[in-house]
Amino acid sequence: MGITALQADGEGLGAASVGEYRGATTATRFGDPQGEFGAVRTGCGVYDLGFRAKISLTGSDRVRWLNGMVTNNIRDLGVGQGVYAFLLNPQGHILGDLYAYNRGESVTVDTDCGQVEKILATFDHYIIMDDVEVTNLGEQLTALGVGGPKSDKVLTAAGFAIPAMRPLQVQSVMWQGTDCTLMRGEDAEHLSYEIWLAPNRVRQLWNALRAAGASAVGSEALDLQRIVSGIPRYGVDIRERDLPQETEQARALNFNKGCYVGQEIVERIRSRGAVHRKFAGFLAEGSAQIAAGTKVVAGEKEVGEITSAAVVRLAGRENTVALGYIRREVGVPGREVTIGTAKATVAQLPVSDSVLLQEEKSMEQHPA
Repeated sequence: MGITALQADGEGLGAASVGEYRGATTATRFGDPQGEFGAVRTGCGVYDLGFRAKISLTGSDRVRWLNGMVTNNIRDLGVGQGVYAFLLNPQGHILGDLYAYNRGESVTVDTDCGQVEKILATFDHYIIMDDVEVTNLGEQLTALGVGGPKSDKVLTAAGFAIPAMRPLQVQSVMWQGTDCTLMRGEDAEHLSYEIWLAPNRVRQLWNALRAAGASAVGSEALDLQRIVSGIPRYGVDIRERDLPQETEQARALNFNKGCYVGQEIVERIRSRGAVHRKFAGFLAEGSAQIAAGTKVVAGEKEVGEITSAAVVRLAGRENTVALGYIRREVGVPGREVTIGTAKATVAQLPVSDSVLLQEEKSMEQHPA
């Protein structure tokens, strides 16, 4: 487990706690994680993304080869555009997840540090006579994230010229004489950016963004944001035993791209009907005792299992948001279920602030 470039140069960062997150050592909190979560929902937060690993694919066969490896369409990606995809084994089970970006003369693959060795080994196994060179960019690139409705304002104040960008678009930019890559986040409803740059400049960028008004955010708050946004994490919410359609991540699948490893199983599921369970969100009032592994019960029958859960504070009140799997016929938003000892409902993902506030009103009108 490596330490992120920012944390390695982190004297004086002020992190209240440091720990492992997605395969790297980084700041877990700077103060109250709920306040840090609030920054990325209503203001602007800056956070270490050194737990993400970058892999470069070059060579004349790079696009054709990667298109035959993953579940999404790499072949038709425009220069500067990216997609989310799964890497499968021949039985259709998920070996990992990643983002792939067309950089013109190369393809950049982005994944968690905790997955990178497995993905590199899988890539190496499938490169036979192909003109593809795989380079781990871990020593050359790190990243910071900026998220929240005031992100544009903070980036501009820190010295960035912000181009018009679509979600998952990357663009080369300059910052104080340093070459950077700016990436627009995938969630169109919640503004965010990633800034990729050389490790020796990450501390200076961190300081500039903090001086421009961004609040320091640790990994605990990032996980709150992930859970409320309904984004599954590989190794936690997505396991190797899971099938792509069970995860409800349609954004990772393309059914018109041609052959790839594991496609036969994915196509068979599509042609024969839906899988029996699906990834879903759950919402409970207050600070419920819900943990990963807790069973979901409906009508006295066990119908699912929780994979992630978090207590979220909004406007001074608390709700518990959980992610997990549920029988498809039961997993209808609004359906009442029991999770451990807590009463909950199946929630539409992502869980919006308005839904959380509605739950709070419900608590006021119908106190326990």
